[in-house]
Amino acid sequence: MAYVSMLFYWVSHHPFLIMLGFPPALVAIGTLLGVLKLSRAAVLSFALAGATFVFGSVNIFLGGMANAAFLNAFGVEGRAVIVDARETSSRLNEQPVWAYDAVVRTADGQDADTSFNTMTASLWPIRNQILIPPRGENFVVKYVPGFPRNIVIMTDLSPSGQRRLLAQNRAPVDRAERRLAASPDNTRFREDYRRALSDFLRDHREADPRVTAEFERRLAALNAEDGTPASLQS
Repeated sequence: MAYVSMLFYWVSHHPFLIMLGFPPALVAIGTLLGVLKLSRAAVLSFALAGATFVFGSVNIFLGGMANAAFLNAFGVEGRAVIVDARETSSRLNEQPVWAYDAVVRTADGQDADTSFNTMTASLWPIRNQILIPPRGENFVVKYVPGFPRNIVIMTDLSPSGQRRLLAQNRAPVDRAERRLAASPDNTRFREDYRRALSDFLRDHREADPRVTAEFERRLAALNAEDGTPASLQS
């Protein structure tokens, strides 16, 4: 399985070489074979060039996703920390591409160096976002034993990912609170706020003990003001 991980690592970390390097080389080989009257071999070489170009084009967009899915399915958990982050001259969606160096701590306590950049990082779950933990933060990764250089960052298990999820989950509560603050006498806004608090406490009670305690206090105070029976307060 380590060799499969090596292949996924190489393919996902060298997308432009596969798309722009191999096809011209195969075309040149095919041309040489044609000159040598080896027509079948020449046709095969041209076909491989076309297939490699198509594969390389797809790999630019899906290589990291395929690597992430592979590592999530077959990898074991370890820890990693980014020790260096450098802005490069390349750009992606009008934003600079960053290069990262990281140290991976494997499940058996060994250390391994690895590197990736904004475009080659493998992230799980797969989203339309590039969520790289900040430098110095310890985060969870998965890797295949025997080749720990190839990692997938488990974004929701990192401290920064958990903060992002908490902000995302509590957004409806904060929005409902601001609406009620804008019109304290609006019965519908008050009920929406109560529902948002109750939904958060039902679905995300373990998100953060401090937030949970604060939202329980707010809901209790709101219910007390409205005279809601204690048995219906959550």
